[in-house]
Amino acid sequence: MTTRPAPTTVRRRSRSALPRRLRSLTDIADPRLVVPSAEHDGHGHVTSTGISNEKLAMWVFLASECLLFGGLISTFLIYKNRVGDGALHERPHDLYDLAFTSISSFVLLMSSLTMVLAVSAIQRGEHRSMRTWLATTALLGSVFIAGQVYEFKEFLNAGYGFTHSPAWSAFFALTGFHGVHVTLGIVMLLSTIGLSLSGRIKTAQAESVEIVGLYWHFVDVVWVIIFTVVYLIK
Repeated sequence: MTTRPAPTTVRRRSRSALPRRLRSLTDIADPRLVVPSAEHDGHGHVTSTGISNEKLAMWVFLASECLLFGGLISTFLIYKNRVGDGALHERPHDLYDLAFTSISSFVLLMSSLTMVLAVSAIQRGEHRSMRTWLATTALLGSVFIAGQVYEFKEFLNAGYGFTHSPAWSAFFALTGFHGVHVTLGIVMLLSTIGLSLSGRIKTAQAESVEIVGLYWHFVDVVWVIIFTVVYLIK
């Protein structure tokens, strides 16, 4: 008498337990098989790109800002030599204090380093250190804004305002618009410090500080481009 082998019990793994990238498109389309977002990493909803909705929204916003600054820089390049026929006919490049602007630019670039240290601190759970580095970043940004206000005041005292000529309008629009972005970044940094002091930013929510850092690094990179195009290239 031959004995039949015992049937092998195969434990089939639930399709919903598989990683998202291993499931078929049909499974992904079935909402019953979608893993709840809270199970991913505790940082909120995760998109199909692998990053959270909040971070994706910031990247989309920064992409739109690239288009905006691209238009302003192009406008400056087109009109930078159109200074009019009046008594005051100097171009913005003729009145730059390059040494002064270089120092304020260096201060702004150093703020990116302190921002990186702030993100690193919250990822290690060091909240006091994070607040210290965020405050330092805001202070360095304020120094840059103070330098920009001083530069604008010197130009106005020399008789060159926003409506003097197309060249000066393009200059004030481009650099002033960037200054507004830096000011908004300072407000974001101070708000993050306030939320941390009230205990509303936990170590598991380090991504919120990282998103603020993305914005801050963006305004720094944009300034490097503006400084090169506006101040260094005649």
